[in-house]
Parts: sequence; C-alpha cells; structure tokens
Amino acid sequence: MLKTQLLIKRIIEFIASLLILIGLSPFFIIIATIIKITSEGPVIFKQQRPGLNQQIFEVYKFRTMKPGSETMIAGKEVLSDDDRVTAIGKYLRRFKVDELPQIINVLRGEMSLVGPRPQRIDYLDQYSKEELKRFDMLPGLTGLAQVSGNIYLSVEERTQKDLEYVNNYRLTLDFIIVLKTIGVVLFGEDKFSKQL
Repeated sequence: MLKTQLLIKRIIEFIASLLILIGLSPFFIIIATIIKITSEGPVIFKQQRPGLNQQIFEVYKFRTMKPGSETMIAGKEVLSDDDRVTAIGKYLRRFKVDELPQIINVLRGEMSLVGPRPQRIDYLDQYSKEELKRFDMLPGLTGLAQVSGNIYLSVEERTQKDLEYVNNYRLTLDFIIVLKTIGVVLFGEDKFSKQL
C-alpha cells in the first residue's frame, strides 16, 4: 500500500513540477535578473545535502545572502533581518521564492514537492537511529515542519515533525501540507506555528 502511494506521489509530483517549471520560467528569469543586478555573486546557491538513504545531492536555491555568507552555525537559522541577507533576499525568503529552483531537484528525483526538510550534512552525525528514519523518504521542497512554524521551532521540534511525516505518510497528508504551504506563503510562518 505504501509503495503504491509513493509511486502515485512520484508520478503526480513529476508532472506537477514539470508544469510549474514551464509555467514559472518567465518569473524565474525576472528573479534571476533582479538578483544579478542588485548584488554580486551567482544567481543560484548550491549546497550539498543528504537525501533518500543519506545519498548526497546538490540542492538549488535562488541566492538570498551576500557572497561569503554560506558558513552556518548549527542550530542557528538565518532570519529575514540577518544583515547577511540581501535586500531582495528578504522578500525572496519571506515568500519562499528562493526555494523554487528546487523544482529541478524534484524533476531529477532527488527531492519531492512534500517531504522531510533537506538538512545540512553537518547534522548527520547528530541524529539518533530513530531520527535517521527521516532519510527513508525523499526530502521535500515543503513539509510538515515548514507548515508548523519552521524557524519558530527548535531543531529538535523540526526533526520530530519530519519523523511524524515519515511515520504517518499518506497522500492526503501531502495534500494538507500543500494547502497549508499556500497559507504560509500568503500569511507568514508565525501564523502556523505548531498548528499541525
């Protein structure tokens, strides 16, 4: 039953992501142009992340930070008022536009539209055996943690949301998360903190 649902999920997400990529390509070009003319550095930010079964892949995002700001401190999120975030980057992060290039990762089968958060590699050695179950599914562009408060949750709370998603997976849960993601984009993460 689970394998069938995952197969249906993959087919739906492949078709949806292809349509999204085609439909939003003019928007992508506009965003890329704005990033290029307002700050130095590449348009696309690339970073290695562990995916399904801990396989390493390269995740894509629109760059929202100033060059040289890639170094992150474990457990410390980058907030919209962080001085490393570019002027346009604040808006891209607020409306989750920076995440859209991950549609390419979805098409390539490295990510899903919905799934556990694609964490950084340096978190791998911190996970317990139970927490490593998050890698039993493809990471998602959005997920249970992202629609439950995201940056307002601790790392531990986000991990628990990811495990909750993996352990209770069903197609209807994906549908609920997609609807809530639209709400997060429109009204902000704080409005959905710990609701789901």
